[in-house]
Amino acid sequence: MNMKSFWWLALAFTLLFLWLEWMKFTAPTPVTERSSHAQELPVGGQIPGVPVTQPRPSDEFVPSANQGAVMDSVPQVRVTIEQGQRIHVQTDVLNVVLDTMGGDIRSVHLVEHMASGDKTREFELMSDEGDLFHIAQSGIAVQGSAVLPAPTHKSLFRAENTSYVLTGDTLIVPMTWEQDGVRVTKVYTFRRGEYLIDLDFKVENFTQKTWTGSLYSQLMRTSYDPEHRRLMYTFTGPVLFDAAAEDRFTKHSFDDLLTQPVENRNILGGWTAMIQHYFLTAIIPDQEAQNNFYIKSLPEDRFVAGVVKPLVEIPAGQSDVLSSQLYIGPIIQDVLRDIAPNLEMTVDYGIFTILAKPIFWLLGIIYSFVGNWGWSIIVLTIMIKLLFYKLSETSYRSMARLKKFQPKLKQLKENYGDDKAIFQQKMMKLYKEEKINPLGGCLPILVQMPVFIALYWVVLYSAEMRQAGWMLWITDLSVPDPFFILPVIMGVTMFIQQKLNPSVMMDEMQQKVMKFLPFIFTIFFIFFPAGLVLYWVVNNMLSVAQQWYITRKIESGEQK
Repeated sequence: MNMKSFWWLALAFTLLFLWLEWMKFTAPTPVTERSSHAQELPVGGQIPGVPVTQPRPSDEFVPSANQGAVMDSVPQVRVTIEQGQRIHVQTDVLNVVLDTMGGDIRSVHLVEHMASGDKTREFELMSDEGDLFHIAQSGIAVQGSAVLPAPTHKSLFRAENTSYVLTGDTLIVPMTWEQDGVRVTKVYTFRRGEYLIDLDFKVENFTQKTWTGSLYSQLMRTSYDPEHRRLMYTFTGPVLFDAAAEDRFTKHSFDDLLTQPVENRNILGGWTAMIQHYFLTAIIPDQEAQNNFYIKSLPEDRFVAGVVKPLVEIPAGQSDVLSSQLYIGPIIQDVLRDIAPNLEMTVDYGIFTILAKPIFWLLGIIYSFVGNWGWSIIVLTIMIKLLFYKLSETSYRSMARLKKFQPKLKQLKENYGDDKAIFQQKMMKLYKEEKINPLGGCLPILVQMPVFIALYWVVLYSAEMRQAGWMLWITDLSVPDPFFILPVIMGVTMFIQQKLNPSVMMDEMQQKVMKFLPFIFTIFFIFFPAGLVLYWVVNNMLSVAQQWYITRKIESGEQK
């Protein structure tokens, strides 16, 4: 068996391994069943991870639950939460619903991003109704024995209007809470074209005592992900960034949080987020402050990621503003990079980052000229092919010479096939005389595979690719070809490439396996994102053209 067939088989097994890994990661896992009578912490109770010496938010509301719709055969816990008055906020990129109960963000639709499978509906990223439960809460934590009160996410605010529409560059949405001489105005600030939201608590102390409290913000959701794709595993769950830690960016799976909560993480700056495929919600506190982070599970399949800012004191008759920021939107690397340190790490290419980041950077530059991600992938493929042209040329020349001297190799096999030692000796002598490298055929595969895998993660994780069309029937490069045209073309080009390669050294069984590989790869590629298959098709077509040209010259007598 020569090295050419070895590497084709190795590639096939690699794809099979990827397939099995997808099936393992995307297999339905029943949600751990927890009693609806789990102990609830009282208002003002301690959140795990927040030291007793600091004020802490109430982490629990008392929801009622019923069994929701079954999605992908996984039992979903439908969570309900108390509602007050709804406040609708419309900007050019966000459609938001706030609630006077806690002043929470209860629903977010992204105006410029359409729902998967239905481009007539805005993408729903957050909601407190139906199967999807994902909300943003905030409030002020005080000591349990504090004399002066503060609003939590269970407090009822008062709003002047129920509808706000962005008409200028900035939209301010205030809500007010007042009790025992303390007035707190919770203000959301939205800006044109931005997914970053400013969150301010203006605290006015009209009493004769010093007021103390800490701003806290938390993201709460269930493990249910409506964007989950069975054939393409992507991480959904909370993440944490700590610049001073050895592992700066950490993911915390929902399953792990059931037994391993993150508690009492005092971090200078930092941020936490809930990420899902192409989108995230993130809390960005003051980057100059020592903040306290927590990530944990709650009853009824709820998970929370939050941060408590340092204690603030407001003297009698004084006021102050406690501030934080929320990002709710797509994972666009250039945008996230300017919001918080390393927030773009939420685009996680894993061990292929060293290749994937340069590939995405180059794709972005190409896109700025051609304005189409499909054509950008084609241009990138051509550039990569040109970069490794000489390497491929050397390989194809060796394969062409090997094919040209197939009759001699066949004769050697007939003459010395019974004596393997002599046959190998004669064959290696022929390779040396005719400048044939029997290992040359594997070089193009070795070059392609790292780029192929890195590009897979780029297409899979880059929100820029979501619902980005190429032409004609390819309207979304991030999902499989709906008509299987690209995978079939890929299989045909692979078959043609096989015909250009020598097969004299293969036995009958090896030849049969090789004949089936184009069909097997076609089946595999049916499930791959169209953008990735497009790369492979163009690369195969260029390889066939280059190999055919070199083979023709070698067979016509050129020896260079």
